[in-house]
Amino acid sequence: MASIAAKELTHKPLKEEIYDALHRQIIAGKYAPGDWLRQEDIASQMGVSMTPVREALDLLVAKGIAERVPYRGVRVREMSEKDVVEAYGMRLILEAMIAKEAALNISQEQITNLAAIMDEMDRHVELSEMPQERQLSREFHAAIADASGYNLLIQLYAIVSNAFPDWLLYEALYRKPELVSGSVAQTHDEHAKILEAFKKRDPDKAIKVSLEHVMESGRWLETYRDIPAKLLREKEKQVSHLIKKSK
Repeated sequence: MASIAAKELTHKPLKEEIYDALHRQIIAGKYAPGDWLRQEDIASQMGVSMTPVREALDLLVAKGIAERVPYRGVRVREMSEKDVVEAYGMRLILEAMIAKEAALNISQEQITNLAAIMDEMDRHVELSEMPQERQLSREFHAAIADASGYNLLIQLYAIVSNAFPDWLLYEALYRKPELVSGSVAQTHDEHAKILEAFKKRDPDKAIKVSLEHVMESGRWLETYRDIPAKLLREKEKQVSHLIKKSK
């Protein structure tokens, strides 16, 4: 079982601090799909009462990261092949919509913030630092969603990004550490292209490079998690016309 130290907590309401700490552990693969999130153990590890832990677990369930099993407790959500493919398809659709709106509405302050997140990611390039790199990557994409200015899109993106199996992709880096340097460099290059499209206020380019970035995750799902290529390509076809248009 993963251990969560009290030092991982920050200065938010306690239930949100605990939620964030658990979320980081799940993204990092320290809790695997199907692992139980024992309320008593977590409370003991963090030195808190069980009430905020229970509330944090409720948040994880509400966001689709965990699932509650009647009479047994809460565990990290187990995703079927169908679940993964559906989440991938939804991510593609939302990324295209968000990229377009963000390119049209993003402020200079938000562009500066994206650049700062990228700079911080560049400081986390070792295998042991991949949890921080993964979290920063999620913050980068969440900041883009915020820049769209559409509250419903922001809410939908939060749900879908939580359903998207980051931990499945992250786990491959632990099994094949030789992939880390290439993965980090490629993520940087793809994020840089996205940021450049926003700087130019070019929605077509933003759509193209954003979709290509997500499709790279599809290659990882295919190569390292054995998700059938046919199912992934079917989802990609639903947005492929947007890439063609943006050329």
